[in-house]
Amino acid sequence: MVYKRIFAEVKEYKLPSFLTPVCMILEVIFETIIPLLIAKIVDVGIGTGSIKAILYYGGLMLLCAVLGLLAGIGGGVFGAKASTGLAKNLRSALFSHIQTFSFANIDKFSTSGLVTRLTTDVTNIQNAYQMMLRMFFRAPISLIVALVMAFSINARLAQVYLYAVIFLAVLIGSLMGSTSRIFMGVFQKYDDLNKSVEENVSAIRVVKSYVREEHETGKFRRAAENIYKLFLRAEKRVIFMSPIMSTTVYTCIILISWIGAKMIVSHEGLTTGELMSMLTYCMYILMSLMFMAMIFIMVIMSTAAAKRISEVLNETSTITDPENPVTEIADGSIDFDDVDFAYTADAHEAVLKDVTLHIRSGETVGIIGGTGSAKTTLVSLISRLYDTTAGDVMVGGRNVREYSLSHLHDAIAVVLQKNELFSGTILDNLRWGNPDATEEECREACRMACADDFIMRFPDGYETKIEQGGTNVSGGQKQRLCIARALLKKPKVLILDDSTSAVDTATDARIRKSMKEAIPGTTKLIIAQRIASVQDADRVIVMDGGRVSGFDTPENLLKTNAIYREVYETQTSGGGDFDVKGGDL
Repeated sequence: MVYKRIFAEVKEYKLPSFLTPVCMILEVIFETIIPLLIAKIVDVGIGTGSIKAILYYGGLMLLCAVLGLLAGIGGGVFGAKASTGLAKNLRSALFSHIQTFSFANIDKFSTSGLVTRLTTDVTNIQNAYQMMLRMFFRAPISLIVALVMAFSINARLAQVYLYAVIFLAVLIGSLMGSTSRIFMGVFQKYDDLNKSVEENVSAIRVVKSYVREEHETGKFRRAAENIYKLFLRAEKRVIFMSPIMSTTVYTCIILISWIGAKMIVSHEGLTTGELMSMLTYCMYILMSLMFMAMIFIMVIMSTAAAKRISEVLNETSTITDPENPVTEIADGSIDFDDVDFAYTADAHEAVLKDVTLHIRSGETVGIIGGTGSAKTTLVSLISRLYDTTAGDVMVGGRNVREYSLSHLHDAIAVVLQKNELFSGTILDNLRWGNPDATEEECREACRMACADDFIMRFPDGYETKIEQGGTNVSGGQKQRLCIARALLKKPKVLILDDSTSAVDTATDARIRKSMKEAIPGTTKLIIAQRIASVQDADRVIVMDGGRVSGFDTPENLLKTNAIYREVYETQTSGGGDFDVKGGDL
């Protein structure tokens, strides 16, 4: 079943996949004919002194060699095309399938694990597939044909090969059984290696600021050392095959030469040419066994990789479109009706409990609460990044489960806590919000997000290149670009998840004022740690331990809600983060 899912991605490369073994079989046939022709040259040509026979059988041998060479080249070309095509399709299928995952699905796989599957695991499948197409057919057929040819020449001598084949088959089988378990564990260690690289590169500034280069280097070295040790254990077992097989080959050659020479001298039905052919077939048979051992190793390695890839490909998204999805979102009203939520089905306690809210379309609602109070989890349910465990979430008067996911996500713009920018120009990044946005529309969104001023100070303005992850802009600049990108969507609901934490309070106030004036019909949810950021909201939700502690205007909460009052007094008593101008908008 594992390989069935993998081979389903062969698709348009079925013809090269078929032609590869055909070419390899032809190569084997032409190669195994050559020793018979050599025997004819020795016995008929040289034995009788016939130049004509030598030229005739020599010409046939040359023809077989050329045809075998062409077949081998064809097998190599078609095999490479089929295996690289499978790898391309597998990577595309994996990447496309990952895009359909809900957050719950993504939580099951680490980033480094997904990267390993897309790179190392797919490469192992590619190498194994090429080996299987070429050698999986070539080696057994070469073994069988060579044995048949050997028995057709002299059954008594051929029995030596048969015993050698049985001996080596038992040996290979026992070695492969113990080696396979080791290879299974190797790929798990690749995840640790990739995780170390990913964390170090993405957080290189933190590593350097805390002078932890030596610690990180040691962590990477340990991950690399683990892979080295596992591969070494596997290779130590596999390497025993080489001297044993070499010993078996030389033993067969000695026995064939000894027995064959005695048969020639005693005239027991064996000629010199036939003995030469038997020795040639000896190499064919034993080399075929070596190739089959290599195939087994590749299959074992690829089986571990195939299982890991299949885990992702067979993962079904926990969130899908309904049978007849609604594509029109009426307005930005939001309702929570007795909602509970837990990240896993076996969780001991729900993250959100008994949440009931009604938010009017166009309303600006602040959300505050301590760390771990489930503020981000609350807004994640609105755009259906997760499904509720109990209760319903409504947007525009309909349950979010009724909407097409693409249309729901298109109507809700989210600026997350962790802001992400992508490689490309500033305009490229802004147009993630609206691919058809004109430059003037992008500028207007940036003016609303207070980003236009700093953009125009760059030498290239809106054509400034953004490095991967936005490393060449500050945290506050990155946040404002992400807000502008969200505004370009012209959403019915705008969610700002602590997305102005890196800007000063005056800029924060200007952003909120611009949004209030420019998009009055958009429902705005603002998660914030600063009271100043929610002071001018129509209402504020106070979260505490996954429950709604209060939901009212800032003025009323100041009188009725102890949590809100404590945060307000803490931040305003000594100046804190509270900005008078920001609070009075």
